[in-house]
Formats: sequence, structure tokens, C-alpha cells
Amino acid sequence: MASVLVVDDDPVIRELLAVNLELEGYDVRTAGDGAAALAALAREPVDLVLLDVMMPEVSGWEVAARLAADEATAAIPVIMLTAKAMETDVRRGGELGVARYVTKPFDPTDLMATCAAVLAEEPTEEDR
Repeated sequence: MASVLVVDDDPVIRELLAVNLELEGYDVRTAGDGAAALAALAREPVDLVLLDVMMPEVSGWEVAARLAADEATAAIPVIMLTAKAMETDVRRGGELGVARYVTKPFDPTDLMATCAAVLAEEPTEEDR
């Protein structure tokens, strides 16, 4: 069973995502901000991170950058899940190496399919 960390400062979205992921059979953990996410990942890595961008103190951008820079977490795929839909934001996600960039509002069924697809991808030599 794959583990997923859901990081969003909106408790309603966190709960919606957690319920949908659990129904799909994932082991779900949640964090309400970027600092809590980094602390959780330092304690116990996961197989996938669903990450909001706009959060207090430590933004999703900063979390993604720190994950990519740390050898222990660099191979964990990140799906950005955000209301920031400008092309510059999508490009920034790509520059940070996120696996997918999903904008809010989102269709939970489509997002579950995206999670499954990302988790099914074989890591490249660059990711190892």
C-alpha cells in the first residue's frame, strides 16, 4: 500500500483528499503547513506528496525545493495542487521537478487517477 502525504492549510481540502485517497487504498498522512510537512517527511518518508502552494510560513514552493535538494527525499514525487494557475506558476513547478501540476478546483476522480499514474511511473536513473 502506497503512502501519501497531503499538505494543505485548508482543513476541508485536506479531509476531502484524505478520504478519497483512503478509499483508493492509500495510507494517508496529512500536514496543515509546509513546516509540518517537512517535519513529517524527516520522521517518515512517503511514496507521494500532494502539495498546496499558498500556505503560511513555509510555502509549497519552498517545500518542493527542499525536498528536491535533499538526497533522502529527492526521489519522492510531488503533485502540486493549487489555485495558482498562471503559466509562470506551472513553469516554476516544472523547474522544481514536480511530477504533475493540478489546479483547483479539481475533480477528485481525475486526481486519484493522476496519483495512481505518478505512483506507477518507473523512476529514471536521474531520480535514483
